[in-house]
Amino acid sequence: MSQMNDIIRIGTRGSELALWQTRHVKTLLETRYPGIIIEVITMKTTGDKILDAPLAKIGDKGLFTKELEVALLEERIDMAVHSYKDVPTAIPDGLSISAVLEREDPHDVFISNPQKEHSSFFHMPQGAVVATGSLRRKCQLFHARPDLQIIDIRGNLNTRMKKLRESDWDGMILAKAGVTRLGWSEHITEVLPFDIMLPAVGQGALAIEIRTKDLQLKKLLLALDHPPTTIAVTAERALLKHLEGGCQIPIGAYGRIHNNELHLDAVIGSLDGKKIVRGNLSGSTDQASQLGVELAQRLLLQGGKEILEDIRNNNSLTTP
Repeated sequence: MSQMNDIIRIGTRGSELALWQTRHVKTLLETRYPGIIIEVITMKTTGDKILDAPLAKIGDKGLFTKELEVALLEERIDMAVHSYKDVPTAIPDGLSISAVLEREDPHDVFISNPQKEHSSFFHMPQGAVVATGSLRRKCQLFHARPDLQIIDIRGNLNTRMKKLRESDWDGMILAKAGVTRLGWSEHITEVLPFDIMLPAVGQGALAIEIRTKDLQLKKLLLALDHPPTTIAVTAERALLKHLEGGCQIPIGAYGRIHNNELHLDAVIGSLDGKKIVRGNLSGSTDQASQLGVELAQRLLLQGGKEILEDIRNNNSLTTP
């Protein structure tokens, strides 16, 4: 993109949620810059193509971003809109995150099967069946309720809702942000508190990735950046990077600014939920990365190192 009258091409995955996120960014830009011309280009990522295996089994980083990043580098698109939780901590050379939008509520939610009588996570019967495709969620669910049976679920939100309705499961766990964005809040039967379920790093935040050299585009996108979200997620991502975690390692984290101070909570858990290491740290908002690294180091010393080594050595990322 070299001039303002050029068409700006936004790349996105084709799921309903990804398209909502991209249209949201498109609308914000068009409102801010009347006359701007934006084209949306959809493409399938590896994570969209492989739907018959748990994410942990696929084992590749950038499952939902790689194809979009290649398109950016090849100049087939000018920017990509990502759920920040899908973005690996290592960004390819020549690319950068130029804006992070204000975060939607990062909580996870419990959605009970409409055919069941219970609506609360703790009111489910002994041995209840809960669906989730996330190891982070599984380990925290097992820690809260070791009696649960947890089954894998993949696919977009529409697919998951349909599977729940047609199943005998007791419920499933989803990110509140996605459910809210698609206008399905009425399906939420319980918001899980952070002491039960810490979110994925970057959950609820949208990141816009561009070519580092596109300075004019970077300048345009500054208007969309939300500094408190950027700071909070910077701390979370620094923690994740230090722990070398991806979607196949159960790590949860939540950063936020309160009274001009940055607060960060994090958890590392074993796959069966029997070992959980949690910690929190507060510090200056201009030391976000350092705060994330420091908390990661503390968690490793408190037993997180053994948990992560166990998981990596096991290789068969299966739950009990």
